[in-house]
Amino acid sequence: MREITDRQRRARLATRHALAAPVASVEQAVEAVTCLHATEAPSVYLSVAARSDATREDIAAALYTDRSVVKQLAMRRTLFAFPRDLLPHAWGSASARVAQQLQARMAKEIEAHGIAKRGDAWLDRLHTTIRAALAEDGPATTAELRERIPLLAQRLEVSPGKTYGGSFPIAPRVLGTLAATGSILRGDNQGDWRTNRPRWTLTEDWLGSVPEPATPEEGYRELVRRWLHSFGPGTEADMVWWLGATKAAVRRALADLEAVEVTLAEGVGYLLPDDVEDLPEPEPWAALLPVLDPATMGWKQRDFYLDPEDRPFLFDTNGNGGTTAWWCGRVVGCWVQDPDGAVVVVPRGDPGADALAALEVEAARLSAWLDGAKVATVYASPQMKSARLP
Repeated sequence: MREITDRQRRARLATRHALAAPVASVEQAVEAVTCLHATEAPSVYLSVAARSDATREDIAAALYTDRSVVKQLAMRRTLFAFPRDLLPHAWGSASARVAQQLQARMAKEIEAHGIAKRGDAWLDRLHTTIRAALAEDGPATTAELRERIPLLAQRLEVSPGKTYGGSFPIAPRVLGTLAATGSILRGDNQGDWRTNRPRWTLTEDWLGSVPEPATPEEGYRELVRRWLHSFGPGTEADMVWWLGATKAAVRRALADLEAVEVTLAEGVGYLLPDDVEDLPEPEPWAALLPVLDPATMGWKQRDFYLDPEDRPFLFDTNGNGGTTAWWCGRVVGCWVQDPDGAVVVVPRGDPGADALAALEVEAARLSAWLDGAKVATVYASPQMKSARLP
């Protein structure tokens, strides 16, 4: 079995993730990492900006005019921005799994609260009502749908007595469950590029031609294939975690793809059969990546690019990665903004003069791109929080 060193993994990361050299378009930036985390709206923009010369207008055009990049709830109940051609594969596999989980959980809560004896049937009828409203009156925000459909104005008491419990409106959860099925999508954004305020729209209205969802086997196979191209080599544990899937689904996909086993520092890894050769070492490179960027969140096992002692400083307690500063394939700190919106690099330890100089160039570039716009996040890492700026 061939051994793949951590150094070669970092070289592949730099090349495949379009970090050592920029790509020419928004679509290429997204495809470089299979799909982008979209939980926070700015991350999509900043992830693309780190990999290309795309402007905010270019990215908005891909999302809302050309619709070549589409937001979809999928792996691990997380919102992603997918290349359009990958949507049917997500719908048939990861998104379908999430939709089933969300529907089952909410159905139980509806029954427990006495709203309906059969929560599944009640939700199905409400989903039909939502689709009918969107078909008749056109795209709508969550607030507008609550006005049109009184049932969506209800609230549920979830986990009473728990710190994470409370009274929650059902509308976001009902719409999120329906969106996970691929039946509706997040359309035009009603806020600026830093906010998620979508108008919900029927998938057929947003995309025009809507392909059939793939079978679960086909869907997982294509997701694993693209993951291996972007993130390989990686372990079974990496793929199970990233997909939010079962070991059985991942193993079947690996077998169907005839994936090649290789030896990694943490155990057995996998590559596509036509992708086993080493990639050339890139020239020294630096990058400033946003919260939840795929290069930070692509693997469960991250020691090859991150010192284990630094992980508690760069990730929150739920494992969400904050902003990161990269030098030649390793995370060496984070970045924040000063009161005027300028980007400031916050290193962990001393990465060296060359690294600091290159990161300052990236900080100036990102500051110019942001043009004074400040980006807030709920996923600030301990290091981001501890940065003391004048």
